[in-house]
Amino acid sequence: MHTDQTVPGSHAMPPLLRFLVAVLPVVAVAVSASLVTQPNIPTWYAGLQKPAFTLPNWAFPVAWTILYAMMAYALWRILSLPENRPGRRAAIITFFVQLTLNGAWSFAFFGGRSPLAGLVVIAALIVAILATIRSFWRLDRTAAGLLVPYLAWVVYATLLNGTIWRLNG
Repeated sequence: MHTDQTVPGSHAMPPLLRFLVAVLPVVAVAVSASLVTQPNIPTWYAGLQKPAFTLPNWAFPVAWTILYAMMAYALWRILSLPENRPGRRAAIITFFVQLTLNGAWSFAFFGGRSPLAGLVVIAALIVAILATIRSFWRLDRTAAGLLVPYLAWVVYATLLNGTIWRLNG
């Protein structure tokens, strides 16, 4: 399953590099998403009609901080596997595809002020998260499990996004 030990000939990624590759891209997406989102919360977003199941604004950064940490740790676990492990490279690529879509959602929904564009991106994001969980599952079930709360949150966000689009369209 998973090992943090370097196997001779496995060419495992050095620990510091593994940490940086797992954390820095996730932090970059989190920060860029926040920069495009935050200015729109008290202005555009505040003026939208929202469903009764909308959580208070403070809940979103709390949830995302926890989810981003879990995502980075899941990736770190996959990066800890030997580089020649079948499926490892594809799992890492799949992770970065979903991470890109994660960031793109903020730019579509908040940056573009478009619930419809957000809905299109978030639908693709769900597919990408499912693919990431599946590819991680084959390599490290803990890493895959770490992404399940993220999937649940994005399903909720999709319902919220779709309802906002319907209410304001």
